Amino acid sequence: MRWGTAVVAATAVAAAGAAALLIGRRVADLSLRPELAEDGGLKGEPALRVLEVGAQEVSLTRTQAGLRRGRYALDWPGGHAVVGQVLRTGPRSVTRRLELTAGAPLTAGTEVELSPRVLRGDPGSACGLDYMDVIVDGELGALPAWYVPAVRGTWVIAVHGRLADRRQALPVLPVLKRLNLPALVVSYRGDQGAPASPDGIGHFGETEWHDVEAAIRFAKEAGAGRIVLYGWSVGASTVLQTAARSDYRESVAGLVLDSPVLDWSASVRGVAARSGVQGALAGKLGAWSAEARTGVDQDAFARIADGAELAAPTLLLHSPQDTVVPFAAAQRLADRRPDLVSLYPVPDAGHAALWNADPHGYEERLRRFLTPLL
Repeated sequence: MRWGTAVVAATAVAAAGAAALLIGRRVADLSLRPELAEDGGLKGEPALRVLEVGAQEVSLTRTQAGLRRGRYALDWPGGHAVVGQVLRTGPRSVTRRLELTAGAPLTAGTEVELSPRVLRGDPGSACGLDYMDVIVDGELGALPAWYVPAVRGTWVIAVHGRLADRRQALPVLPVLKRLNLPALVVSYRGDQGAPASPDGIGHFGETEWHDVEAAIRFAKEAGAGRIVLYGWSVGASTVLQTAARSDYRESVAGLVLDSPVLDWSASVRGVAARSGVQGALAGKLGAWSAEARTGVDQDAFARIADGAELAAPTLLLHSPQDTVVPFAAAQRLADRRPDLVSLYPVPDAGHAALWNADPHGYEERLRRFLTPLL
């Protein structure tokens, strides 16, 4: 009996260990393999269902995301809509202004995804801007990019986050155009149309920064003088690493960091929670798994994230309500480098959806930061 009990106990421990490994790997995958995440959706939020549609308003099931201020997209199979301000709320509903619809009709009972992607397409179809499709010669191969020409010698290089693509930069392109700043909106390893990372996963910017450096080289060879690096989420972390490590760092005139991942292990835990994988242990297991699989140099990452190697003026935009990347890390960076970092909090906004929450305020803060760098 004792032997049988021991065998059962050992089997249970082994099973628990295997389950823990699977949970850790799953959580890490959500951050390291973005193709597993919904395209642009606010993961972790309950599905929204259309309750009623009027000529200029739509009523949805009430959720935290559905109550956020600002402009958002609703997407469903074959259809797309843009919703604006909250008009009224009920115990189980929220009614928002309906700004436009396209594609399949939006009807009561339709299940929709709330997304920050108000603008779709490319700089021409989405923003009415002249642009060119160009190729950046990256370390691993050809990297597709959009180039929006303008007359200034300072170029802006825009780097999207890992759960997004180049369309994430579309809302800010009109602002850059009004300032006559050329913009290069880049892709990097692992993106659709770009070479895959050798191991098939992301590395929180630790390898991806080489692709941003290639974009700087492209800009410099095309006649750029100074460079402003602009990144969202992990793209912002990649921008920070580029500014610290690149051979072109002396050309970097400024950084714009939107919802930057400054504590990558906390980010892994946040992505897990937003994706429905709950529990502190699951988050820790995911962070350990991500560290083991990526080989991220934690000390180097922390040093860069804390601003120890920061040398250019930096606009840091972040939401205190960000459930993926803790605001405390942004506040710490601003406190440690007040000589270079300006922190602009955007309340009641989702991760990397700051423009959506306050388009006018976001654009005005961006304009004020960039004007001295022209």
